[in-house]
Amino acid sequence: MVRWRTGTVATLRRQWTGAVELDVDLPDGTRMRALAYPELVGTPEPGDRVLLNAGALLMGLGTGGYALVVALPDRLPPDPPDVADTRDAGHLVKARYTPLQPILLGVDEEASPHRDVLADADGLGGLPVVTADLHSALPAILAGIRADAPQARVAYLLTDGGALPAWFSRTLAGLRAELAGTITVGQAFGGDLEATTLHGGLLAARYVLQADVAIVAQGPGNLGTGTRWGFSGVAVGEAVNAIATLGGKPVGSLRISDADPRPRHRGVSHHSLTAYGRVALAPAELVVPEDLAPSLATEVHAALAPLAARHRIVRVSTDGLDAALRASAVPLSTMGRGLDADHAYFLAAAAAGRHAAALLP
Repeated sequence: MVRWRTGTVATLRRQWTGAVELDVDLPDGTRMRALAYPELVGTPEPGDRVLLNAGALLMGLGTGGYALVVALPDRLPPDPPDVADTRDAGHLVKARYTPLQPILLGVDEEASPHRDVLADADGLGGLPVVTADLHSALPAILAGIRADAPQARVAYLLTDGGALPAWFSRTLAGLRAELAGTITVGQAFGGDLEATTLHGGLLAARYVLQADVAIVAQGPGNLGTGTRWGFSGVAVGEAVNAIATLGGKPVGSLRISDADPRPRHRGVSHHSLTAYGRVALAPAELVVPEDLAPSLATEVHAALAPLAARHRIVRVSTDGLDAALRASAVPLSTMGRGLDADHAYFLAAAAAGRHAAALLP
């Protein structure tokens, strides 16, 4: 459960879109690094007393290495300017029934300026949509799209398997200029647009953001238990089904690695094999980069053979993709490994982006 701490803001550190990093002095004389979301709790200042949820940090879990600011109890932010007893500013409640549930304007609800556009929308018209199970694939997929379609409008749909606030992602903050917009779906929030479901978010990408290509991936912080079914990336298979149901073109970014020390993630990760092989009931185009190391290519080919009965395995040229990855607007990192340390992983994601670009009219 929650491990509470209270302390005083000592210094402010980095800031990016929607988030402030700070150091907090605790009563026992120790110092703790924390993260605040000003839209939720207000903007902290040195000297402020803060309440912290420190559980994940104290346990060493992979949540970015922060305690999270729950409140500035002596300096609460003012109420939003909107009238509180109407739905004119939205009634979409996310992170529902948690103490910090925000109330937001859904892109397709009655008060939305996009309501008329989305009320009868029911298809994607062949929109290419790349699916990935890790947030770290996002900049690599985008690099692959940009390599061949630099002017394409790309929308990102952040699903709720990882970080719920889009503000947590420094990667996303650094890619804002590269994207037509971010849509946070399900319990996730903080995007340019808010959607109740992935289906609604996909339609918003097509008809509100006028996207040429979309990318679907969870926020940072994949949750996994080391079992076949116990990982949040299983939702990739459900995303394939949603895309196909709406008449889009699902493009699977495979999690491929010869650097991950865990056997279940070497070659093609069991996450990809389960999501695409067992959960995805609709066919997708699963992308394999050419020019993988021979031993890795052999392993990948064998792992994907059972999936070929449902999906189309597409081999994509990697010419120019290394340069595109190195020109990324944000640093590339997955599980603490950069581009050169896990080249095949990022190359596979970039190849999926390139293939999506090739599907454009």
